[in-house]
Amino acid sequence: MENGQQLSVQGSLVAIVDDDPAVRNSLKFSLELEGFSVWVFADGAECLQAANLPECACLVIDQNMPGMTGLELLAQLRNRQVSMPAILITSHPNANLRERAARSGIPIIEKPLLSDALLESIRAAVARQPC
Repeated sequence: MENGQQLSVQGSLVAIVDDDPAVRNSLKFSLELEGFSVWVFADGAECLQAANLPECACLVIDQNMPGMTGLELLAQLRNRQVSMPAILITSHPNANLRERAARSGIPIIEKPLLSDALLESIRAAVARQPC
């Protein structure tokens, strides 16, 4: 990674919402190695209870969680005027999900997260923020 890229993400916040502790922990670890600050939430309800979600952050949300889906969580956050960029992660997204995410302007990164696609999407989202 180039120094300019490291400086642009240093301290930027990524909020991960995923019901799988292994996914949460591995994403937290790898993103912290890249210079991000990381918050983790076990599900949508836990994320909604966070009273201090900053505007200058990027959400990484699992689509398939108990209680509410990733897109349902995002809709509730948008109703609360939380407008930070979001990235949806899921396995085998169908055409309907892809269409709904596209209408919302939300990129989908498919699991398993084997490439740098998620990291690159996060970097792009952080770079577009005026913060």
